[in-house]
Amino acid sequence: MSSRPCRPHQRRGSRGRAEPVTATVAEVDVVERFLACMMDHDWRGLGACVTDDVVRVGPYGDTYRGRDDYVAFVSGLLPTLARYEMKVHRVAYTADERVSTAELSETVEVDGRMVVTPESLVFDIDDRGRIAHLAVYVQRQP
Repeated sequence: MSSRPCRPHQRRGSRGRAEPVTATVAEVDVVERFLACMMDHDWRGLGACVTDDVVRVGPYGDTYRGRDDYVAFVSGLLPTLARYEMKVHRVAYTADERVSTAELSETVEVDGRMVVTPESLVFDIDDRGRIAHLAVYVQRQP
């Protein structure tokens, strides 16, 4: 399990030197780190990427409110999924850097066969660069 805390990172400046980044929303790449923490089962890092009062709304209207409840839900679920895998296809931010979307697919083994579920996640990001709200949308297969 890697530790990827949700904090500002460094970017390379015009001369190739690392420069500290202030905590503006897009610069912290919070969604990418959130998803990486989820894949790595880094629950502390995942919790650091969300606000204390985060709201997660799932594809079936299932809602979790608050960091502790959300992290408990995810950390209780993902390790139980047989051969779980997430592939992130792309992450995009709005021009004002307050909303992000991620296209991904999750794969699990069900009754001996691999089932792939394409999803889109929509994230609202607060002034401190933390995820305040996330909604999960599942793409239906024909």
